[in-house]
Amino acid sequence: MEFLASYYNMSVHTCRTTHAPRGKNYMLEINPKYVDPSQEDTLNQIDARWIDMLSGVFIDITAVRPKRSHPGIMYCKDKHKYREADLFPLRDSVFEERPVKIPYNYAELLQEEYGRISLTRTRFAG
Repeated sequence: MEFLASYYNMSVHTCRTTHAPRGKNYMLEINPKYVDPSQEDTLNQIDARWIDMLSGVFIDITAVRPKRSHPGIMYCKDKHKYREADLFPLRDSVFEERPVKIPYNYAELLQEEYGRISLTRTRFAG
């Protein structure tokens, strides 16, 4: 997060795909409170946002941090906890025609958070 905050905060990125050949603009916004690992500040649980500049729709980004009192456990400020072995090593995948890195045990993590349907439902109904 420190690298992103130092070099890319408020930067605009244009992504071109077959669905958007002219490209869509996204802005990366880093919360200055990303450096505070406290889970008590409920107004600053989100460390960053990836924002679609046309629609305003955004993806929240929360950084995982090692939990010093529990080796092998990582946590987010929103009180989610993960086993390090479920996250790493990251796997290579493709999303929206772009190469991405995903958690090692992505299937179990998705099912735990969103239920079994999260692995089979291909359309969002919201």
